[in-house]
Amino acid sequence: MSEPIGVWTIGAQGGIGTTMVVGARAMAQGLVPDTGLVTSREEFAPLELVEVEDLVFGGHEVRMTNYYESAKQIYKASRSIDLEVIEAVKEDLLDISEALKPGTVVNGGEAIFDVATNPVTHIDDGLRSIVQRIQSDIRAFRAREAIDTVVVVNLASTEPDLDSVTDIETIEEFEALLDSNDSSKIRPSMLYAYAAFHEGCGYINFTPSQAALSPIMCKIAEACGVPYMGSDGKTGETLVKSALAPMFKYRNLKVLSWQGYNMLGDRDGKVLSHPENLASKVRSKDSVIPSILGYDVHTHVGIDYVESLDDMKTAWDFIHFEGFLGHKMTMSFTWQGCDSILAAPLVLDMVRLTELAMRRGEKGPMTQLAPYFKSPIGATEHDLHSQFHGMMDYFKKAGVDG
Repeated sequence: MSEPIGVWTIGAQGGIGTTMVVGARAMAQGLVPDTGLVTSREEFAPLELVEVEDLVFGGHEVRMTNYYESAKQIYKASRSIDLEVIEAVKEDLLDISEALKPGTVVNGGEAIFDVATNPVTHIDDGLRSIVQRIQSDIRAFRAREAIDTVVVVNLASTEPDLDSVTDIETIEEFEALLDSNDSSKIRPSMLYAYAAFHEGCGYINFTPSQAALSPIMCKIAEACGVPYMGSDGKTGETLVKSALAPMFKYRNLKVLSWQGYNMLGDRDGKVLSHPENLASKVRSKDSVIPSILGYDVHTHVGIDYVESLDDMKTAWDFIHFEGFLGHKMTMSFTWQGCDSILAAPLVLDMVRLTELAMRRGEKGPMTQLAPYFKSPIGATEHDLHSQFHGMMDYFKKAGVDG
């Protein structure tokens, strides 16, 4: 048994957060296998990672519900979680739900788009008050679970881009915005991240929200001496792209066009149906192909919200490429998957690996986690094969040295 480690999630009872908690508790009881966890591979055994059964959960949520009800909703919608498993871990789910706290929707949170049912409200005096409340919530979680180490994971729906966040150059400027209650350059993810950094928490931005790890937020994380990583978890179409595009590079086949079309449901899909939220998602998906191939390619990613799909998502990609003698050929593929089932084990992986980084006294971007992200902070390599081998080389050294 390892020491318990806290996992504090933003957007705690969304599809990914709920699936992660159900899965972790079901694994702890031996009800389900560890399929999907990269850190379950034998290569990671020398690292002595925290056991999944020793992870304790809490978080912020803007909807009034609990993990048990959220899990049953997922069962009804997609059957991705077995009802017998839900019932078997019911008491755990209800107990963990007691650790949840109201989230914030200031200047761009989910509820602004009316996607949250039964929204939780909390009266704050201003931005600094929100940050202090978030910090207090994390401290209360530590006390409740009698733990020291907490990893914060942003699983909230994608925020609209806010270009003005790049205008904030110093920590003093950012803190002046908090003190003056100027929310014009602030997104909720920044408040959560700021609070997490100052509470000494490792931080993972699994969302495309660019404000969460904007330059000023990374600067604050560095000043607080904590490890962090993001952005935008790589689970579906982009995962396939990052594995497939190197094939064309290795064989010197010239890609002329790479068109992609995505359909998804659930709350994330509804949030992405708003153009201002969609922009950051498309940007991260669209940049992968040219960066791998090393030349400009006509690329386009279309994303549509299809309510009936619930947590299932479908992507169709069409690739137009040129071979010997200038002959043009095509390839297409269809990817169909359950978003939460694909994402939840990756979050557990990254929590375990972030705790390792914290235990080793590391700070700054955890570039070793690049294979998990579409837009990895501090990393320029998008080839999945190179990313994965780079990660394994890093952890082989960590296993020897640590």
